[in-house]
Amino acid sequence: MITLRQIDTSNYLDCFRLRLGADQARFVSDPIRSLAQAYVYREQCVPFGIYAQDTMVGYVLVLYDPDERTYNIWHMMIDGACQNRGYGRQALGQVLAYIAAKPFGASDRVLLTCDPANSRAYHLY
Repeated sequence: MITLRQIDTSNYLDCFRLRLGADQARFVSDPIRSLAQAYVYREQCVPFGIYAQDTMVGYVLVLYDPDERTYNIWHMMIDGACQNRGYGRQALGQVLAYIAAKPFGASDRVLLTCDPANSRAYHLY
């Protein structure tokens, strides 16, 4: 079972230890960069650790654009050693449930970007 937990001072170092497979590094930002962006946009962005029991296996950022009134699924990744176990699919479902509660404000759209060359992510989304 996968859970989402907000990344904060108690678990950010676990996020920094996550690594993608070598062929995926061109598609997703390094966790340090992603958390820096979450900090810059902290009024409208929540970073979540993706957990399998008590182990962080990935992360995802949820960003709200108040001008466009849209939610964005941003920088989602699963550690290379933890892929192919259904974690990404389960996490995506939980992210969508979080967004459905409209924690930042009204919206009728959810956006994400995905390079079509990232076949694993493209298939998931």
